[in-house]
Formats: sequence, C-alpha cells, structure tokens
Amino acid sequence: MTLTLSKKMAEFTSRLETPQNNYQQAAAERLENMDFPSTRDEYWKYTRLGKITNTAFELGTKLTKTDISSFQTCDNIITIAQGEIRDDLSSFNDLSIVVERSFPGQFGVNNVRNEEKATIFTTINDAYFREEVVITIPKNTVLSAPLQVLVLHEGDQIINMPRLRVVAEGSSEATIIMTTGCQDNYTQFSNCLIELDVAANAKLTFQNVQTGNDNHLTITTIDARQAADSRLAVNTFTLNGLLVRNNVNIAVDGQNCETHMNGMLVTKGKQHVDNHTFVDHKVSNCFSNENYKYVLDDQSTGVFNGKVIVRKDAQVINAYQNNGNILLSDQASVDSKPELEIYADDVKCSHGSTTGQLDENALFYLQTRGISKEKSEKILVGAFIGDVMETIEDEATNQYIKNHLQEVHGWDSDIEI
Repeated sequence: MTLTLSKKMAEFTSRLETPQNNYQQAAAERLENMDFPSTRDEYWKYTRLGKITNTAFELGTKLTKTDISSFQTCDNIITIAQGEIRDDLSSFNDLSIVVERSFPGQFGVNNVRNEEKATIFTTINDAYFREEVVITIPKNTVLSAPLQVLVLHEGDQIINMPRLRVVAEGSSEATIIMTTGCQDNYTQFSNCLIELDVAANAKLTFQNVQTGNDNHLTITTIDARQAADSRLAVNTFTLNGLLVRNNVNIAVDGQNCETHMNGMLVTKGKQHVDNHTFVDHKVSNCFSNENYKYVLDDQSTGVFNGKVIVRKDAQVINAYQNNGNILLSDQASVDSKPELEIYADDVKCSHGSTTGQLDENALFYLQTRGISKEKSEKILVGAFIGDVMETIEDEATNQYIKNHLQEVHGWDSDIEI
C-alpha cells in the first residue's frame, strides 16, 4: 500500500509498521486527507503539538521490567503493556466480568467510528493499534470491588495505542480505575482511545489516574454514551506528564440520566495539561455537573475547555460547569473557556471559572501557627482540591495519588486532601 501523506504525517509514521488488514489499511488511507492540527485550529488553540509531531516513534515491544507492585492499587487488575494485554500481569478472577480481546483483522472496513467523532489521533489509533480490550459488566451485576486497568509503557521514542471498551449492561454497577505507569523516564507517547457504553439503569465510575513520567506525552480520547436512567462519572487526575491532552465526549441519549465529570491536576516545570470536555444533552430530564481544579506551578500551563449542548427538545435539563485555578508562580498560566450552547427553554444551566493565587491571609494565619510557608501553601492547595479527591472512594488509589504528590511534588505525607 502506498500512501500520499503530508510531510509531517509521513515523518511521524516513518518508523511504524504498515497495517496489513483491511480495517487498518482503510484507516491509514484516511490519514492521506488529514494533518496534525495547529494553534490556528480553535480546538487546539492553546496546545502546541510539536513535542509529538516532530518525533518519529516506533511501536513498543515486550517489557523488560515486569514488576508492577509500585503501580498496583487493586487486587483485581488488567495490565495492558505496550498496547497489549498481559495475562501474566493480570488477575481479575474474583469479579463477575467478561474480558475479551478484539484484533484489528476482526474489524470490518465499515466498522469505523462516526466521521464526526473521528480525529487525527483516533484515526492513528485505528490504523496502528494492536488489540482492543473489551470489558463487559453483565446485566444486573454489581462489582464488589473496583477493577484496575494498568497501562504500562517502557522504552525511548515509543508510541503505544491502548484501546479499551467498557460495556456496562443494564442495571449493572462498577468502578474502573485506569492508571498510567512508566517503567523508565524516556520519551513515550500514549495515544489512548476509550469507549464507555452505559446501558439503561447502569452505574459506571471511570477514574483516569495519569502519573506517567516527566517526559510522557499523552492524548486520551474518551467517547461515552448513556442510555436512560443511567449514571456515569468520569474523573481525571493528572499528576505528571510533559504534555497531556484529555478529550472527554459524552452523549446523553436517554432520559433521567446523571453525568458527573471531575478533574484535578497539579503541575510543575514546563508541563502542559489540556482538558477538553463535551456533554451533549439530546433528551429531557437529565443532570450533568463538571468540576475541574487546577494547581499550576513554575512555568507550567493549563487549558480547560468545557462545552455543554442542550438540544432543542431536551427540556428540564440541569447542567453546571466549574473550573477553579490556582497559580503558585507568576510564570504559570491557564486558559479557561467554559461554554454553554442552549436551544431549549426549560433549563437550569450555569458555568464559571476563577483564577487566582492562594489567600495571603490564610497563608499568614498558618505561618503564625509555626507552619512553614511551603507547607502552608500545600495545606491550602490540599483543601482546594479536596472535593475532587473525595470522588475516589478506593482508599488504596487515594493513597497512591498522595504518594505521588509526595514523590513528584514534595508534599508531606501528613497533609490532608
């Protein structure tokens, strides 16, 4: 197969194996008409992709390090290493779930995502992923414990295409905790695609814990669909990574749905974290709430763009957005753009964004009690992000995040969050 790609795309894919099955060949051919976005594109206005697009990555091979103890927070775990499931590093027999693998050759050429949902990065994933992991929570099943999905990376200039689909069947209930782990500190790119299908009366909580490493590059796309009477929570915690972009798209297709999206990030150095969310209220009598808290230090930058659409026939909708930002350094910056697009009359919708520094009076009060300025700052930050941290009900995962704040950001272990 000979492709006519843009110069940038040809360089980016130069070390990637040419797909041999019809599904991926079709995806690779679609790349002929696509190119990487620039800051001239509104959707990427504040995020420069040069760290990704200027590197020729190759697909990762087998791990040389297989000790996952420092990453594991749950007894039940599925490990995806270098884009493929590792049975020897997985254990989920205690849960009543079905785990399957789908390989690219099993996908039909017409089995492609809606063209409106396709992006340059989901198309690259289509073209080069190795396998899709499908987790099904059967009808009427309530998982007694959370399931961890550990996504491992290793090697220099490696690209991985993790691909996960979670199907929560009718009246089921589950918590999935996805954790990113890097076995070294080399430059790696994770182009991750996740699909969540929440059936009628099902409840699904999806926790995305991004720890990565100082050189990790991440584009994560979550596409979710909710049926009637369902509850979905997607919570994102970004604690490390040189460049992180999270796209969370939720289609609310049934009445009486509840949708929650929470996010928390703590940055340092020259890290850049960009969260784009999109909630599409298509029908009546639904509720959605977003709460994202940013803490940025040094020369780091953050972006929040949250959009909610209420369609013409979607009456009696309550939709709320909040983005709060604290800048710990004069050189840190954030661009915040919450959006509401409302075509119905009977709605209660609001959005808000605040950016500032820590309260000087509160800092002074803590210091008069003998607490150092540095620790006083972290105590106030802990209180600021506390409501997002409370969405993690699993104690081991909560402690994992606290340990990472201690290791990467110098937090004391006794600071409450």
